This record gives sequence, structure tokens and C-alpha cells, in this order.
Amino acid sequence: MNLYRALALATLAVHLLWLVWVLLGWTVTRGRPLLRWLHIGSLLYGILISVAPWFCPLTHAEQYFQQRAGLEPYEASFLEHYFEALIYPDVNQTLLMWTAVGVCCAILGVYLARFLRRAGPGDW
Repeated sequence: MNLYRALALATLAVHLLWLVWVLLGWTVTRGRPLLRWLHIGSLLYGILISVAPWFCPLTHAEQYFQQRAGLEPYEASFLEHYFEALIYPDVNQTLLMWTAVGVCCAILGVYLARFLRRAGPGDW
């Protein structure tokens, strides 16, 4: 295995860990304000990177390392490429994007519910 292939795999692992953090980070943030704010920031970044015309730096790094390793880099987004290959054949990218945004918004709703429960009715 050459260095660029190893870097592509390492980038893939970091990408997967990032997705796990975004999806499940709320489970470890209770009582940890710094982690909570980092996770909220991660959720907002995930929403922005999905709907804005920005590129994901991890996706581009992975594609770069794949190309340097002599592999054919994928052209789609990370989610589209791997979800289509693993779970949903011929997934619609727009549907996948809005599903990801919806999941992030639902997790933000968990934070809002926690805040409202803690703050009480007249504390706004």
C-alpha cells in the first residue's frame, strides 16, 4: 500500500468519525458545555456545508489522495457516494442532502428542548 492510498483511507476514517460525531455527539454533551457548543457548531457547519455551494475539505482531501494513489476518485459528495454504494442504489442527491439537513435540525431540536426544560417557562 502506498502512502497516498493510506492517506485516502485515513481521510475516509476521519470523515466517518466526523459523521458519527455530528449524528451522535449529542449523547455525550450533557453536562459538558464545551462539547455541547462544539457539537452545535458542528451541526450548523454540517447544515451549511450541505446547502451552500461550498466544498467539504475532507471530501476533497480524500479525492486528492485517491487520485495521487492511482485510484479513480469519486465525483459525487461523500454521502452520496458511500450511501449509494452501501445502502441506497441510485439515491437522489437532493433528497439525501435535505434528509441530512433534517437530521441535523432534529438534533438541534434536542438541544432546544434541553434548554427549554432547564430554563423554565418564564426565563426567556
